[in-house]
Amino acid sequence: MTDISMIVGILAAVGCVLILWLLADSLWTLYQGVKIHLLPYFQPTFVDLTEKFGSWAVVTGSTDGIGKAYALELARRGVNVVLISRTQKKLDEVAAEIGCKTKLETGEFKILLLKIRIHCISADFIVLLAESKFPVKTKTIAADFSKGRPVFDIIEQELKDIPVGILVNNVGRQYTYPMYLGEVPEHELWDILNINIGATTMMTRLILPQMQKQKRGAIVNVSSGSELQPLPLMTVYAASKVFVKSFSDALRYEYQRDGIIIQHLSPLFVNTKMNAFSHRLQQTSLFVPDATTYARNAINTLGKANTTTGYWAHGLQYFLTMIPPVWIRTYIGGLMNEIFRRDYFKTMPKE
Repeated sequence: MTDISMIVGILAAVGCVLILWLLADSLWTLYQGVKIHLLPYFQPTFVDLTEKFGSWAVVTGSTDGIGKAYALELARRGVNVVLISRTQKKLDEVAAEIGCKTKLETGEFKILLLKIRIHCISADFIVLLAESKFPVKTKTIAADFSKGRPVFDIIEQELKDIPVGILVNNVGRQYTYPMYLGEVPEHELWDILNINIGATTMMTRLILPQMQKQKRGAIVNVSSGSELQPLPLMTVYAASKVFVKSFSDALRYEYQRDGIIIQHLSPLFVNTKMNAFSHRLQQTSLFVPDATTYARNAINTLGKANTTTGYWAHGLQYFLTMIPPVWIRTYIGGLMNEIFRRDYFKTMPKE
């Protein structure tokens, strides 16, 4: 009986320790969420990004959705931005929305300003200034990451003289709509692998050396809430985001001595074109913010949190999602994607 009582006592002690650990972990997560997302509303404190990381940022996938909104927010905070995306026309439009092209920020721009002072503002000058929201420099690089290795030689050459302080690995490829693996076109699967995994990995490797020399920098890897569990009907996409999380966590350990921040950003649903397969995700709400709202919240966490959803309501969803076991989360994820799949087919024209 003594032996049995001892075993029961040990198991009870282990159980108590486990419960206390889970409680402490939950309270710490709650505290971090309040500190990062809610406290700034009462005590506004903003990290000076240029002072902390440097004057230039690179944002991939910067012509739509979260990437565009993040680039605009960086510019609003005084950071010069290199925009990388596939289509030059769209890059030019975003660059014009952010600020003047690089060449207009140098001597040529000063001459224009001098002419404005001496004479009067012409119609051309009015258009130029109206398109420029922020007094920062921009540079555009047209690159299709689905093409794989060759694009990085071009990007490296274009960035060789730019001291990059912030890299935002935002570019991503989603399924066109929820599909079973055998239905996904082969080229779409290769795009997901080359963009979600390849671009994040190779852009990071390209930028890291100069950050090491500067002994400062921030790399923001944009993942997704789909990393929380295996996700039926978006199998490869979700798996690619698990890679981003693991990659970020390991990279943080490798480069912590170099003063480089590796932030893993894990948004849930955001109202962007990427989620256009369901009308339910195209309606902005508290839990489905638009890209601007999301980016403005997410950028405030840079330098404050290594791993975050970037948005307080998403943080609450993330916390609650983690409570059930993985098999339940997988089942629920599959059911949700079945609903989104039906939504997509309802919008398709009938033959």
